[in-house]
Amino acid sequence: MAKRTSSSKTTEKTTPPVCVVFGEDAFLVAKEAERRLDVLLDEEERMTAFSEPKAADVQIADVLDELRTVPFLAPRRVVLIKDAEPFIKNYSSQLEAYLESPSPTGVLLMTMAGLDKRTRFSKILQKIGGTVEVASIKSSELPRYVTAYAQQEHGIALDVRSSRLLVELTGDDPGRLCREMDKLALYVAPRKTVTPEDIEQLIGRNRMFNAFEVIDGITRNNPAQALTRLQKMFAADRESQYRVVGAFGYHFRKLFSARALMAKGMNPQQAMQKAGVFWAQKEAFSAQLSRLTLEEMAWVLAELGRIDHGIKTGRTTAPVAMERLAINLFEMQQKSGSRR
Repeated sequence: MAKRTSSSKTTEKTTPPVCVVFGEDAFLVAKEAERRLDVLLDEEERMTAFSEPKAADVQIADVLDELRTVPFLAPRRVVLIKDAEPFIKNYSSQLEAYLESPSPTGVLLMTMAGLDKRTRFSKILQKIGGTVEVASIKSSELPRYVTAYAQQEHGIALDVRSSRLLVELTGDDPGRLCREMDKLALYVAPRKTVTPEDIEQLIGRNRMFNAFEVIDGITRNNPAQALTRLQKMFAADRESQYRVVGAFGYHFRKLFSARALMAKGMNPQQAMQKAGVFWAQKEAFSAQLSRLTLEEMAWVLAELGRIDHGIKTGRTTAPVAMERLAINLFEMQQKSGSRR
């Protein structure tokens, strides 16, 4: 149950009568709006003093009536309108007029993807502190973000290794990342720690198996298997396009680490253990170690970095880029095979 603390009460006093929370990441915007709602109303107060109409359907008169109605068993009334672009477009002049004499006990909270700061309505909001821009999270900051989320939402401690692995296998979308953390919390309960083994078992197993099958097809001189597995992976899981680079990168980093350790004299079993290979198919993993050179593994890792950048900047798509990677790696294997 959300309770207002002394610091929350300070925030209450500075909350403007109309507030727009906006940003590119819908999940982060929704989280910030929920945080502000928690500050304004306890959960039990929402029963009588909170409404959430649809932006495309609600009329301005209904919203203003709600804001001006004296709250019952609560310090204020709050109206939350998500994806409020059509509402603001239709009623910005009425909202400007309302702000000239707003209700002392009403708060209109709205969320949007973007706010045109040049409009008259936006400038009025900025003057009263009614605009909250939510910045996106950089990829490098996501491990720290999910660590904080795990602690705050579930009381779970994530170490650096686990948080980085979770980001690597899930992708750089904060919403997906938190949903996967929610699943992990249920998976490990009643434990309050999450290990890399837990993450591999619950989240990485299917993704790493798909990556393994593609790589295995290439190294076994069976490109048809590799390409078929890629196509099935993208067809079966819509989110594969966001996670495929992470799954392949994770697998190849394990291969590279183990191969480098073997080059220093370790046997395959010792190298795999040292490289942190937890999953069951160690025998098959060992076979791949013998078929790929360090140079080929390094090339793949560098190529995955370029693919990741290309996907994020819209220069390519995951299916096209990963198919090209598979074909190029197969051709490298063919050339190097003739020299082995």
